[in-house]
Amino acid sequence: MTAFGGGSTGRRAFIGLAAMLAIGAVSARATPYLVVDADSDQVLAANEATAPWYPASLTKLMTVYVALDAVRSGKLTLDTPLVMSMRAARMAPSKMGFRPGTEVTLDNALKMLMVKSPNDVAVMVAEGVSGSVEAFADDMNAAAQRLGLHESHFVNPNGLHDPAHVSSARDMAMIARALLREFPEHADLFSIGALQLGNQYIPNHNGLLGRYPGADGMKTGFTCPAGFNVVASADHSGRRLIVVVLGAPTAKSRNQEAADLFDRGFATSGGGIGSLESLPPGSGPPPNMRADVCLRRNAAAIAAAEDEGLAEPVQSAGAAAGRAAAFPNPFAALLAPAHTVLSDERIRFDPVRVFVGPVPGWKGPVLGARPTGATTASNDAQGAEANAPASPHAGKSRQKLFRHAALRTTATQKLVAAKAVKPKTEAGDSEK
Repeated sequence: MTAFGGGSTGRRAFIGLAAMLAIGAVSARATPYLVVDADSDQVLAANEATAPWYPASLTKLMTVYVALDAVRSGKLTLDTPLVMSMRAARMAPSKMGFRPGTEVTLDNALKMLMVKSPNDVAVMVAEGVSGSVEAFADDMNAAAQRLGLHESHFVNPNGLHDPAHVSSARDMAMIARALLREFPEHADLFSIGALQLGNQYIPNHNGLLGRYPGADGMKTGFTCPAGFNVVASADHSGRRLIVVVLGAPTAKSRNQEAADLFDRGFATSGGGIGSLESLPPGSGPPPNMRADVCLRRNAAAIAAAEDEGLAEPVQSAGAAAGRAAAFPNPFAALLAPAHTVLSDERIRFDPVRVFVGPVPGWKGPVLGARPTGATTASNDAQGAEANAPASPHAGKSRQKLFRHAALRTTATQKLVAAKAVKPKTEAGDSEK
């Protein structure tokens, strides 16, 4: 006889209570996450969802939103060629590695952004749409205000580390929701499993695609200060959920935690804990995750962690459970749904073909950086230090002045574009 009753029943009760207490303890240490029903706007689970965080390449979701909004307003078309500038070409990896002067249509550029996540192409899009990185950042922040974002402030189109470049799990979910609602005809951008560029097969970093049932997007991100982030969407029988996970220690743990949150979200019926807009705003500076994520790993291992995340060990069961503990049902730990374990199998997707250069017969304008005189760029040529810990004044100390060159003549652009190099796959403390 025990204090919890006789025999095995008491022991089971004790074990169940201990498990719930352990889950609660882990939850208190969990980094931000969010589960929202994309149609009802009801938040099904959240932890620190409005805490400011470095978004890394999740930023490119806003880049795509601003670009598609420019297409919607008639500023350019998906077939409009964009030009790779010197400034864009010097971005830190991940990158396509195209030479300055290379032309890529906006349609192909957006597909590259969502699959390869190249920082050089993100700048090319920004300059083509708005004339400069700075002007595009203004457009991003204007869009953020229209969408009702609270914690976000953007200074570049790619998410390379800058202390002033921040967002939150809630804001990223709102961007994802806006993309799905306002541009449903472009939803396939986020579900591309791989690209084919010439002879090169370029897989998506999103380890949920092809592995979690119904997963159909959207974007991963990684820098040492941000940790491993993901905004993911999945559809089960017409019900779509959006999951955001920020600050995971590895790519694989990030993917598995997102899958666990989807499992529990789809098992949850009825109301949630409120709408995205109803969550109280966050404040304070984002934490720097470098010591937790990158301190004991060399540059090659860090790069491989994102590209080859499926080979990493899964995060402990306790940490994964911590992300599930905030669901409204207080007995969720005891009534957990079936657990989807993501496969380590490498999936070969049928690639979507992309190309360099204009579409055949294009007679319209070619867009790129517009001459603006001396401009300030805090995220240029940062190389390996792009993701280094930075004080609020560090970005200013790295600023460099340079002058945008005028657009080359169309003939010169086409000549250089024909000589475009293969995409680079450099290892390093990169942003993806």
